[in-house]
Amino acid sequence: MSEQRVLYVGDPAERENLATFLGRAIRLDPAVVVRLRRRGERFVSAWVATGFETLAARTVVAELGVDDVTVGADVVLTGLASGSPIDLGYSMDSAWRGALPPDSGFTHIDDVPARTLVELAEQGADLAKEHGSGHGPPASLLDQPVLTVSGDSIQVQVPMRVVFALTAMDFIPHSGERADSRRIPPAEIVRVRASKTWLRLDARYGSVARRLGGGLPLTPR
Repeated sequence: MSEQRVLYVGDPAERENLATFLGRAIRLDPAVVVRLRRRGERFVSAWVATGFETLAARTVVAELGVDDVTVGADVVLTGLASGSPIDLGYSMDSAWRGALPPDSGFTHIDDVPARTLVELAEQGADLAKEHGSGHGPPASLLDQPVLTVSGDSIQVQVPMRVVFALTAMDFIPHSGERADSRRIPPAEIVRVRASKTWLRLDARYGSVARRLGGGLPLTPR
């Protein structure tokens, strides 16, 4: 594929995966942009901002004519329905704020039951209804660490906003129309990884990542 702003997702299952991801992002923000980046020869990662100061990503088998481009998520979603190469049109690189996490350099801290994270999101949603406003949940709730995950020699805290982002993007498989902790299989896990500057949660249907502020976020035990 020549160096053009064109995306081609040949596999119907991969088109459906990306369309589902973009549909959820647009549900959170109708004007959301998606940043597309090539990963090796066969893969393309799609990144969106979730509104929780946390990024969400899904990687699919696809071809991208440029290394890195930001465009309207609605443009890609509409184009996926045709099954043909998608002309991404004008880039919207200036609409992307901030850096992306690196592809490597993460340490696997531990695996957490997916049910636990959905339960935390349910509890957080109840608190948000009680203490929130027209502007959404209070920042104090979003920034509150709700889970501490420890590995061999390090530990990391997961704030509520990261849990909300994970469940808002519906990355955890479940039965029914919405994630309900009672319907999450006990064996379903979410993998927690971290670097010196980023926290990342990898679920079955996608990942969320948040930049960690100030110094070394990984604390020796």
